[in-house]
Amino acid sequence: MQVELDRSDLRILDLVQEHGDVSAADVAERLGMTASTCWRRMSRLQELGVIRKRVALLDREKVGLNVMVFSRVKLVGHGRDALLRFEQAVREHPEILECYTMMGETDFLLRIVCRDIKAYEAFFLDHLSRFPGVQSVNSSIALAVIKETTTLPLAATPAASSNTSSR
Repeated sequence: MQVELDRSDLRILDLVQEHGDVSAADVAERLGMTASTCWRRMSRLQELGVIRKRVALLDREKVGLNVMVFSRVKLVGHGRDALLRFEQAVREHPEILECYTMMGETDFLLRIVCRDIKAYEAFFLDHLSRFPGVQSVNSSIALAVIKETTTLPLAATPAASSNTSSR
């Protein structure tokens, strides 16, 4: 469900998604709002689930996770139970950072991080290839990261171009 956001909400979100540790008082100061108004808006955005979580983003290579793999997985069956069993197996492995259900020839797309190629090979042989219902796995290793962001393009949202007044 889409949440109705005005320009002030979007300005807050732009700042918070770039600087997750910024306080409501700092956001208010940077955006020219009162601290109480900003705090209420940020609380509302959290309650509505627009701000899901504020986290620290780590450099995976600096913590020794040097290999990033994208795996396209095809299942034998596509019944609800088969999908749920596969999804549960995915949730049990922290090496899998992201998992998407896909439309087309691939059923799932996974983003996996490992120490090195040998660690991925072990993960594949010991776990991924044994997940329930797996028919095939086609993996590609990322050679370089060209663009990697968690910042959503809020300027492209309808509220960014509307004349909605601030609350």
